Amino acid sequence: MNSTLSPLLYTPEQRKRRDATRWTLVQGLLAPVQFLVCLVSAALMVRWLVTGEGLWAASASFVAKCVLLYLIMVTGAIWEKVVFGQWLFAPAFFWEDVVSMLVIALHTACLVGMVTGAMSPRTQMLLALAAYAAYIVNAIQFVWKLRRARLDEARRAQANTLQGVATA
Repeated sequence: MNSTLSPLLYTPEQRKRRDATRWTLVQGLLAPVQFLVCLVSAALMVRWLVTGEGLWAASASFVAKCVLLYLIMVTGAIWEKVVFGQWLFAPAFFWEDVVSMLVIALHTACLVGMVTGAMSPRTQMLLALAAYAAYIVNAIQFVWKLRRARLDEARRAQANTLQGVATA
């Protein structure tokens, strides 16, 4: 392989573990559900900010988003342990995990503000929307990694084909 290319995202052993674990499917199912809940929740929050109507729905949707976020984070840590041998901050996903920590911190701060009444509803909604913005950045990071993994598979297949031609 060309040494100027970036290293592959997964070693062959990690790829086998990734493909064999049920946690890959769990992540693949939870991620789009969480994204959809985020979009609906953001719309409900903007509606409340603009019209003053639907605070309960906006707040409930945020709680649902938090539950999904915590669930995907726990199952993602399990996935990372199975595939890479460590719970979080594996080199292949280090920056995604760093941003995930920011996303969790923002969601948790807003949730605490809601539960304790330490923030006004307006502050809660604005903080929640900031948390969603960070979440969107994080989602883009993960989609980029999925794309990179697919490109790596193509590189690996091309290298195997070229190696077969060279040895023929």
